Amino acid sequence: MAVDSRRTRAMWATAAAVLSAAALSACGSGSADPAAAPAPSSAAPSSAATPTDVAPPPIKGKLRGYATVRQLSDAADLVVRGEVEAAGFRVDEVLRATTGSTVRAGARITLAPLPAGVPDMAHMSKLEAGQVVVLYLAQDPAAPTFRTLSGDFGVFDLTGSGAEAVATTRSQAMAVSGLNAEDPAASGHGFRTTLGQLRAVAA
Repeated sequence: MAVDSRRTRAMWATAAAVLSAAALSACGSGSADPAAAPAPSSAAPSSAATPTDVAPPPIKGKLRGYATVRQLSDAADLVVRGEVEAAGFRVDEVLRATTGSTVRAGARITLAPLPAGVPDMAHMSKLEAGQVVVLYLAQDPAAPTFRTLSGDFGVFDLTGSGAEAVATTRSQAMAVSGLNAEDPAASGHGFRTTLGQLRAVAA
């Protein structure tokens, strides 16, 4: 039987077109559309953020330590010998005073306690009526009162009379360890000298 050549060519053309379309479809399904992919985020998650470091608040009223009587004398607004009274302090002698001070022997001054909240306040002694002492004092700039320098650091108890009267630091731990030079071996054991030596350093 004779085959129509024109019909045969048409069939082959149709088949080729179907195969070509199938091949293009297969290729298209395997490729990814770059525009459809999610873009990477440059922002770090909030949970990964580093917290800001915050400095702790300073300790309120931290006391300064003193190593020598010379340091106490240089820092004090007033150095006096006298007796603690119920209503204040009777000044019997002024060993040292800053320029412009009106405190003289025979005067009575008001002593104020350490500011509330000072960490070392619980370890300080109390000045009581009848005690004879040498005090190293700082004047309150806002009131006519005085405070001992760093609490017990500024207190020497006196025993005896005259220049040879014994002057002993009120505290062993909060105390100087020398007159003009620090003695590391004596640190923490208190310090003893004479009223005459305190006068000489304060002069």
